[in-house]
Amino acid sequence: MNQKTTIDIIEQQKWLGTAGNAIQPAILKAFEAGGETGNDIKNFLHGTWLGHPLHPAITDVPIGAWTTAAVLDGMELLGEEKYAPGADAAIAVGLVGAVGAAVTGLTDWTGTTRERRKLGLIHGLLNVGATALYATSFFLRRLEKSRGTAIGLSMLGYGVASASAYLGGHLVFGKQIGVDHTATAAVYPKDFVAVLAENKLAENTMQRVEAGEVAVLLARKNGEIFAIAHTCSHLGGPLSEGELLDDGSVRCPWHGSVFSLKDGSVIDGPATEPEPKFDVRVNNGQIEVKLQQTGSK
Repeated sequence: MNQKTTIDIIEQQKWLGTAGNAIQPAILKAFEAGGETGNDIKNFLHGTWLGHPLHPAITDVPIGAWTTAAVLDGMELLGEEKYAPGADAAIAVGLVGAVGAAVTGLTDWTGTTRERRKLGLIHGLLNVGATALYATSFFLRRLEKSRGTAIGLSMLGYGVASASAYLGGHLVFGKQIGVDHTATAAVYPKDFVAVLAENKLAENTMQRVEAGEVAVLLARKNGEIFAIAHTCSHLGGPLSEGELLDDGSVRCPWHGSVFSLKDGSVIDGPATEPEPKFDVRVNNGQIEVKLQQTGSK
């Protein structure tokens, strides 16, 4: 069975969609129940403060630790028993890291589409299975007569974790989860380009315009005109179809990411990357924009 067939089979499973539709709202409601603190925790777990998803950084901990354990276990099987304590310690470190990876991954999973949630759910279930195998192995390692079984469970857990890692990679590179969707846009204009007549942008409104080949969000708030990239950096949502908020920000209609119109910064996740910001001027009745050079993409 090739890789494409495996992905196709997973995406065709209706029960994954049903389960995802039930679990996702429950997690989001749990964050909402925490009020402002809950929202801050959600943003922290997404990695909004980091400007990069937190989950992939933490996954290096269990993967690296369990790879180390596999090598040391292999040395032990070859008769080098002195490596046993190191393998046990590596598994313990991996288990701690797996908790952090699970929490951050689950948070990111809530901000995905239905089809992506199916793959993400299988990815998570495989990780749960791998962690359970490693946890069992860790406790069996304390029993001298069960050492062989413990190492066998670790090896099996490594295989399951590797399969999960493949799916995680596909979610990033194949489904573009956690990537900056503004980074793949056409060339941003570095000189002012006319995009709309000033009288066509009313107060407290926003709309999509084209600056060459780039989609730009124009908004007028409190008499000032703002321009940021139209494509949400999270999963490519159309910001013009979202909500213009009273504080001078815009909420994406797809997953609720909130961006400042003033500088494009992320106010609320799941987005972690800021929106490219444009300088704006009015010239002969036309609104003109160009990419703001400071902090530009």
